[in-house]
Amino acid sequence: MTLNIGSATQAYAGTSALSGKGMDARTEGGSFSGLVKAAMQHVTETQAQAQDATLQAVSGKADVAEVVTAINNAELALDAVVAVRDKVVSAYQEIMRMSI
Repeated sequence: MTLNIGSATQAYAGTSALSGKGMDARTEGGSFSGLVKAAMQHVTETQAQAQDATLQAVSGKADVAEVVTAINNAELALDAVVAVRDKVVSAYQEIMRMSI
């Protein structure tokens, strides 16, 4: 998958929107698990929007560009969550390799 400037900017705006919704653990005193839960909820909502746009396109009520944008947003959100998950697993494995 190649990222262009527009999609990178859009992904950054999406993460900024997440932290603006009270998901920033530093300002709210929340936990990492709360941040992950909120991110997963955002991914679920984004995928639901993509599905709704697809259904509207099938019924002839939506533009193809809107559908592509919604699907791209859902894909970027999921890719971000998967990347974070991979980093967490990698960090856990590194900790487990440390000798005590």
